Amino acid sequence: MEERTVRYAKEHKKETRQRIIATAGRRLKRDGIDGSGVATLMKDAGLTNGAFYAHFESKDSLVAVAIADQLHTLNADIVAQAEPGPAGLEQIVRWYLSAHHRDNPGDGCPNAALLDEIGRCADVTRQAYTDGVLVFIDGFAARLAPHDPPSARLKSLSLLGLMAGTLQLSRALTDRQLSDELLEQGIRNALALLDAEQRD
Repeated sequence: MEERTVRYAKEHKKETRQRIIATAGRRLKRDGIDGSGVATLMKDAGLTNGAFYAHFESKDSLVAVAIADQLHTLNADIVAQAEPGPAGLEQIVRWYLSAHHRDNPGDGCPNAALLDEIGRCADVTRQAYTDGVLVFIDGFAARLAPHDPPSARLKSLSLLGLMAGTLQLSRALTDRQLSDELLEQGIRNALALLDAEQRD
């Protein structure tokens, strides 16, 4: 009985930690890192402030883990699920630069939602972000140049930069029509970049 109780306690703690990470990831993308205090992050997870330090040393450590988790989820749900080859890249581009993604930052990519803040974070957060982005980029590169993905890594990073910057700008505009047009132009620019790469 005692062994079962210990196992339950470990599983419960693991599930609670994952719930904190997932809800924090969504909140951070909606309100930003600076705009999301520990009390708010814990309330989202249905827990008190006091429970925070049973799972994380600091807010910085939670932010690093949450960003890595969000990038992992994005890769698993979007990049890994897209069709192979160029058709999959086009699917990713059209999803990324969609009005739905623009209007729902909490459910989307941490790149466009948090990039400016991540650049000012501690090294541990920036490293977690870098590691996550490289997995994402490798998924692009494998579709862009299936026989030589390393050669396409930098071009894939440029593609992500184009998409993230376009999405950030579209979210900042108050003119909805202009924002929609910007997303459409972003799709054309990204697809033109992909076409040029296929011809090389």
